[in-house]
Order: sequence, then structure tokens, then C-alpha cells
Amino acid sequence: MRRGKTRFFIGRRLMRWQDGKQLGCALETVFNNILATRMQEMPVLNNALSVQAIGFRAVETDWLGIVVTPWFMNLLLVPGQHGTWQGLVPGGKIERHFPYGLFEFTVASEAAIGLYAACSLFSPMFLFDSQAAAVISAQTALQGLLAVPAPHGISRRNILRGSMRSNSPE
Repeated sequence: MRRGKTRFFIGRRLMRWQDGKQLGCALETVFNNILATRMQEMPVLNNALSVQAIGFRAVETDWLGIVVTPWFMNLLLVPGQHGTWQGLVPGGKIERHFPYGLFEFTVASEAAIGLYAACSLFSPMFLFDSQAAAVISAQTALQGLLAVPAPHGISRRNILRGSMRSNSPE
């Protein structure tokens, strides 16, 4: 195996994600199939939107990005080569820390991609009047999730009290 590839088994088939673009294409195929088969005629579909994978990249031991569909916008984690997903089953919960904070994901599975974990950002998607608006929101959310927050100053009052917490409300 060349360096940089992610591999895992789904049944007898070995999956390899060369990069975020390849994974994004696989996710778009899966969710377009779900749209065409399981979601037809559902009242939660926003017909102004389509399926699009946004910003998939390696983050720590997993792949992270956002999938926009006519029925949801979710953060998605897909296990990387060195991920710690052993023993996880669909419906289970996992937590991941990002610079923005702690997020809970629900584990799911699709035959073509195997296990993944989703954290809902929007559902249903009627707030968005266009694909462009949904994509901008997804890109902004992903950027905010991964941005390291600026350090907060320590107040004189906290120093005098012996507390080194920041001034920001928590």
C-alpha cells in the first residue's frame, strides 16, 4: 500500500480513499442513490438542493467533511486507516473534539462505503433557497469547526482571585 491511502474492508471488498475528492465522489454516489430510491416523494425534500460532498480531508485518524442533501446537512466522519472504529455498530454514538468544541456523531453504514458517523447541522433543509446558499453555509461551518479559536485574555480580577479562567462566558 502506498502512503497516504486509507483502506478498510466492507465484506470482502477493500475500500481505498486516495484523497478527500475520491471519498467525496463515493459519498455523492451513495447519497444520490438514497435520494433516487429511499427518499422519493418524501415531504422533507428541498427540491432546490442536490447532493454534494464538501471539504473532505484527513483530520487526525479519520476523514471529515460535510454532505449536503435535499433533506439534511451533516458533518460526516469516515474511518481512516488508523481510526479507532473497531466494535462500533450503526446507531452507536461517538464523540470527537475539534478546535470549536466537542461533537457527538451517530454511527451509520451504507454498503458502498461501510461505516461512517453523522452529526446533523440542518434537517430539514427548507432554510436554504439555493444550492449555493447551502454550500456557503457548509463551507463556513467546516471552516469554523476546524479554526483554532483566538486566545482570550485573562482578567485582572481572575488573577487576583487566583483563577486563571478567561473572561469569556462559558
